[in-house]
Amino acid sequence: MKPIFASTMRVLICSALLINFAVAQTYPTKAITMVVPFPPGGLADIVARPVADAMSKELGQPVVIENKPGAGGGIGMGYVAKSKPDGYTVVMALSSLTVIPEADVLVGRPPMFAISDLKPIARYTADPTVLAVRADSPWKTAKDFVEDARKRPGAINYGSSGNYGTMHVPMEILAQTATLKLTHIPFTGAGPAVIALLSGQIDAVSTGPATVLQHVKAGKIRILGHWGVAKLDSMPDVPSLKDQGLNAEYAQWSGLFIPSATPEPIAQRLRVAARNAAQDPKVKEIIQNAGSPIQYQDSSDFEKYVQADAKRMVDVVKKIGKVE
Repeated sequence: MKPIFASTMRVLICSALLINFAVAQTYPTKAITMVVPFPPGGLADIVARPVADAMSKELGQPVVIENKPGAGGGIGMGYVAKSKPDGYTVVMALSSLTVIPEADVLVGRPPMFAISDLKPIARYTADPTVLAVRADSPWKTAKDFVEDARKRPGAINYGSSGNYGTMHVPMEILAQTATLKLTHIPFTGAGPAVIALLSGQIDAVSTGPATVLQHVKAGKIRILGHWGVAKLDSMPDVPSLKDQGLNAEYAQWSGLFIPSATPEPIAQRLRVAARNAAQDPKVKEIIQNAGSPIQYQDSSDFEKYVQADAKRMVDVVKKIGKVE
């Protein structure tokens, strides 16, 4: 390398580092938008609101929730993936983040985003989904549900947050495991799907405990089982599907992401704020009361978790096949 070129490169690198340092020292100077890629009422929204409040106090600027539902969360996640990487647009995503890019390839459409477009900042929850039906339904257990579905192929329907979303995938895993034919009715998010369940428009949903716990306590919804391997803190009496002879397992996680090109000093500022939010007693209480205890992971551990989940979901999506 010629001396003049090397000297110029050192100057440019030093200048970039100084600019990044200066940006980090002043960031944030305005409100931050936290995109929730689902309607109000679902897990992402339930987690995002107390976290945003806590981060606002930590960062000294408002963190404003913006719901951008559609395509199982893909529209909102794609929006943030393509947004300016300046720390002012973040997303509270769910585990559909690891499914949607592979599903886009499967159905032959341009991917809304790539997993590599988004950088993990913090995981907040990681719960198995639960099989929820109305309290007046004829099914008392998951085995009852499965046996009825086998007798009446396609007659039992379920709602979801969209194709290949976190409510669709576990039901398809169950259907494959138990050799069932169920009718899938997609909605824009968990909130609308649960409302449809309560009103009798659909027969069942698979969703996070936080989405339905209040309705369980009110005696309006019955939980037949869950997709986990250990007891649920919020529903300790509910058996897993595996306990009922059904080899179906799935976890729905929630976590904060930013565009991957966001400068590291800003990303670090957000990591600290996100971690402190997870430790905030008020945040813990709100999310715990909703039915999903905090299961925090920092950026590096969460990134490994997301990568492992993405590898596992490739096979799951392929087994589900093309859904129009």
